[in-house]
Amino acid sequence: MAEQEGVIKYQLNYQVQAVLKAEEVAELSSWRQIMLQLGMLGQSPQRYDNYGFGNISQRFGASDQFIISGSQTGGISKITAADYALVSECLVAQNQITALGQTKPSSEAMTHGQLYQLSDRINFIIHAHCPHIWLQAEALALPQTGAGVPYGTVAMADEVARLFTETNVLQQGVFTMAGHKDGVVAFGKTAEQAGQRLIAVYALALGRDVAPD
Repeated sequence: MAEQEGVIKYQLNYQVQAVLKAEEVAELSSWRQIMLQLGMLGQSPQRYDNYGFGNISQRFGASDQFIISGSQTGGISKITAADYALVSECLVAQNQITALGQTKPSSEAMTHGQLYQLSDRINFIIHAHCPHIWLQAEALALPQTGAGVPYGTVAMADEVARLFTETNVLQQGVFTMAGHKDGVVAFGKTAEQAGQRLIAVYALALGRDVAPD
């Protein structure tokens, strides 16, 4: 049986509070719109039992705090600041996240938090769902998390840390989640770098889909 999308698996300390302003999420929302148009983020009756999929985040300030799209907000076409959460603390080893906002943080917040802690060169993260990339991860020489590791868990966060020690993922900026159907993660120092890395890999994957003349 396929794993259900959108289930929060970490311990969440959550306070309902309007903390984010429109200008603080403007760039994030622009790239989210691009991901929606590419079908890498959203909600569809034809995919994942109509659960929302994909999420996006950015570092907030100079610390490891970050803004992330809310749980099950994939179906929102015009997202607002109220549809994001501010994660003020991510304790990976304790499987615990503390967040503020008008919506709960994405079920993948633990993975995002781990990435921000692993490198101060990461300021923006896209967790996309792209079967074209996911199915060709090996052919595209992309790092992959273990096939038996579920999303949104401490085990996934540990797998991401493993990739940083055993592969050149920090330089590539893209990896796939072998145990999370269609799951692809891209990151970068800027929003543009993360987005362009993902789109470049997507173009390569589409090129491989085309049968030779």
